[in-house]
Amino acid sequence: MIDRTPFESPVPDDLAHLRRRVAEWFEGRPPVTEFEADEVRAAREAGQSVFGPVRRSDRASNRVISGPGGDLTIRIVEPNAEPRGVFLHIHGGGWVLGAADQSDDLTVPLADACNVTVVSVDYRLAPEHPYPAGSDDCEAAALWLIERAGAEWGTDRLLIGGESAGANLSAVTLLRTRDRHEYTDWFGANLVYGAYDLSDTPSVRQLSPHDNILRRDTMSWFMGHYLPNDVDPRHPDVSPLYAPLHDMPRAMFTVGTADPLLDDSLFMAMRWAAAGNETRLEIVPGAVHAFDYFDIESAARVRQQMYDFLRVS
Repeated sequence: MIDRTPFESPVPDDLAHLRRRVAEWFEGRPPVTEFEADEVRAAREAGQSVFGPVRRSDRASNRVISGPGGDLTIRIVEPNAEPRGVFLHIHGGGWVLGAADQSDDLTVPLADACNVTVVSVDYRLAPEHPYPAGSDDCEAAALWLIERAGAEWGTDRLLIGGESAGANLSAVTLLRTRDRHEYTDWFGANLVYGAYDLSDTPSVRQLSPHDNILRRDTMSWFMGHYLPNDVDPRHPDVSPLYAPLHDMPRAMFTVGTADPLLDDSLFMAMRWAAAGNETRLEIVPGAVHAFDYFDIESAARVRQQMYDFLRVS
């Protein structure tokens, strides 16, 4: 029997308030489709997005490795104690926005809570670098860790994860390391409100345009920048929902009931489990896309569940 509790439970007050905040923030603002990608990036850097100021940690440091497009920057956060694993973090932003150094608020607490070194990859962004550039960079960072983690940090216990587009790229990276490099020793995957079907699921098509961080026009803008016209949006290398999913690591999927990417996680979690992989699905009543970027109690609770999952992976 399928548990309907997350869909029938009352929405926590802080998540209901967040949804109102998001609606108020977008009210009267021009849609993202009226801007170029570099303008949106500049606004985020200036703290003028719905997420507010960017906070960087002095505990994080950048390092340059060799990537398929030249130098590839990775951002490293060490835990307070000897690491017992390395977590490859892939940031979100619709393959167009975001950066590793804009994710310190997520990666520093994760490093300490899970006692892992976090390596966040600054993959190339569209439209300047459309598919497959970002995927290629994430694959390169994963191979660097597979080859070097033991020597660098004394552990070959590798985990992976990310948010939104980062969860998509995490799943693609897992498939690529399995199929192209015969590596299936990842210890766990933390896949947070990911996009796994870029041809649109029902929950995307039914999306309300007014009260969500991820809006229909924004999603179209992302896709227009990321995917060349000759790429099938259901190709498994861009939509991992359509890939064979055998020999994947144990994974935790997290998504809110008010997230337009709800169906992506519902469908992907079921296919992950059906392929014989250990699977956990956490559905958060009333949570919008990217809810865990905000300083609210519900976000802290869900992040703790992710930490608990990763600690035993």
